[in-house]
Amino acid sequence: MNNSTEGTSYSGLLSPSNTTDLRDFKISVLFSIVFMTVGITSNSLAIVILLKAYQRFRKKSKASFLLFASGLVFTDLFGHLINGTIAIFVYASNREWSKFDHANVLCSIFGMCMVFFGLCPLLLGSVMAVERCIGVTEPIFHSTKMTSRHAKMILAFVWLFAILVALLPIATLRSYHIQASKTWCFLKTEQIEDWMDQFHLLIFSCLGLLSLAISFVCNAMTGITLIRSKLKSQQHRKGRSHHLEMIIQLLAIMCVSCICWTPFLVTMANIGLKNYGSQDPHETILFSLRMATWNQILDPWVYILLRKTVLRKLFRIVRRCCGIEIIDLHGWEFSSIKNSLKVATVSESPACSRTNTFSISPKTDTEQKCELIERK
Repeated sequence: MNNSTEGTSYSGLLSPSNTTDLRDFKISVLFSIVFMTVGITSNSLAIVILLKAYQRFRKKSKASFLLFASGLVFTDLFGHLINGTIAIFVYASNREWSKFDHANVLCSIFGMCMVFFGLCPLLLGSVMAVERCIGVTEPIFHSTKMTSRHAKMILAFVWLFAILVALLPIATLRSYHIQASKTWCFLKTEQIEDWMDQFHLLIFSCLGLLSLAISFVCNAMTGITLIRSKLKSQQHRKGRSHHLEMIIQLLAIMCVSCICWTPFLVTMANIGLKNYGSQDPHETILFSLRMATWNQILDPWVYILLRKTVLRKLFRIVRRCCGIEIIDLHGWEFSSIKNSLKVATVSESPACSRTNTFSISPKTDTEQKCELIERK
């Protein structure tokens, strides 16, 4: 979905003589263009960051996670581009659908795009959570089975599945409908009498809620596993730092998705069950839609801001502000490893091997150097 689909909640066509409606109309168009531009820019920046990271880690366990993340951001980018373009065209045509869409073709395309670009980020978020859960709990299975080829196949399957769900109303001889604000198209939400229309709404909402539930369970399992491994052993710090970075990003994605999408998914489920509640369903749908459209704007900033380099700088700033001395553990570990390798290399040399024999002759400079290194 795209934030450019939001509009005013009044129905009917725009009256040129009403200056208030004209002002609100111009403000809505302006906000649509601004949010579309911000969304495209932020997603493009996130794509550059993720592609650079993938080039560095393409042969490591992080590659599959980066592929899924890149697919999610690509999906959000095209969602802004396609849905935003259609919405701006609708605004430019004064929302007079009867004049530019006689056969309901544009509305059907718009509705399918809304379902596809709305469902894909939720499905990909759950897939990423499952992938990280397997990578942490079953690292051997993940390293042997979760290759880049398999990750690309899963990504293609998610896109294909979302397309099939979006085509389901057309395949069952149903159509997408213009919503009350006349700014967007979606599944039928008014005067539902057929069980098939209810089924379409429930399929969309249940898949979205199920994706959020899977993400929550998998992220919880991953977090518990990492905490247990940290308490048991202090080895593989670097590997756990990569896991920690990805878990922080997954938690942020899950929180953003839950906050943005839960109202819309619950509203669609209530409509599908014919339980509108106390509020006007039109106002409820518009409010929940506006919240859902923020998801595609906030998703890329998770990868832009919650990177290891950025988190490390923020951590150092917080530590300095709190007056706590920072110990450079990474540098200490690297220095220790470097010294260990130097000791192993020099100790295997013939000059150092002679120091192990009993000799009354004075030690040469080379022997003294080997002994000094061994002591270190």
